[in-house]
Amino acid sequence: MQHSDTSDQQPIVKTDKLTKVFRDFWRRPKVRAVDEIDLEIGRGEIFGLLGPNGSGKSTTIKILLGLLRPTSGNVSVMGSAPKNVHAKQLIGYLPEDSHLYNYLTPRETLDFYGKLFDMTRSQRIERITQLLDMVGLTHASSRRVGEFSKGMARRIGLAQALINNPQLIVLDEPTSGLDPMGCRQVKDLMLTLARQGKTVILSSHLLADVEDVCDRVAILYNGKIRATGKVNQLLEKRDNTRFTVPSLPPGKINEILTLLKDKIGTDPKVDHPAMNLEQFFLDVVQEAHRNTGSSVGKAGSDNVAYYLTHE
Repeated sequence: MQHSDTSDQQPIVKTDKLTKVFRDFWRRPKVRAVDEIDLEIGRGEIFGLLGPNGSGKSTTIKILLGLLRPTSGNVSVMGSAPKNVHAKQLIGYLPEDSHLYNYLTPRETLDFYGKLFDMTRSQRIERITQLLDMVGLTHASSRRVGEFSKGMARRIGLAQALINNPQLIVLDEPTSGLDPMGCRQVKDLMLTLARQGKTVILSSHLLADVEDVCDRVAILYNGKIRATGKVNQLLEKRDNTRFTVPSLPPGKINEILTLLKDKIGTDPKVDHPAMNLEQFFLDVVQEAHRNTGSSVGKAGSDNVAYYLTHE
């Protein structure tokens, strides 16, 4: 799902044989956390960084943010070195664990971070109002953050990452602690940011989140990229072909199946296409909200999918 044309634009993030080796007290190589990674991420793209614990995701992110120096290789962020102050001003970062000041309110928290970016008072007031509405916390803007649930605190962390209207947003497990409705809102927000031309790097263990919003992904293991590409191309099963047609009476289906079997020499598989659990949950909740007090109907399908498997 490419959100903007990046073919004629300079990459927002580019690495060439990026390597990071951690050494012990005697400067002997101990761990090669990142091993010759090549990445190129364009403007308006949502890029997923995947991998098990210890695969090198966090180290790669810290290098892009200028928090770690690479051992070798090249890295540029918006055409500059990550340590460049101007580049840092255009980056928003949501860490996996947001450390917030419990005694501050959401409005005070965002005002504090706005001051760190030298935003004027009028700019801060306007931006804070927008962000609180964006993350759904306007109603709780005067409560202390220490009273918030993990999901609400996560929303404040997301707003903090966007306070400077960044061009590159790095999100580490952004939906952690959120309920399905909150997860959907965060994913919709990422899609909106991409449509605005902003670049999002998403690191998540929730693969369904990555599949829903990312244009491309890179899967890391032991510091190396093991697979990379567009999500739909990586997941496509080339040895199967699917036809989707309107729901048909049983007699017509049997007639079509007989013709297909004669053509391909094997029995095709027939089933109904299914939505994912998240979408089903959201549909049920939204229907219940619209019809409060009435029963919620069972979801059905108007289509039948036919799978033709060539052995």
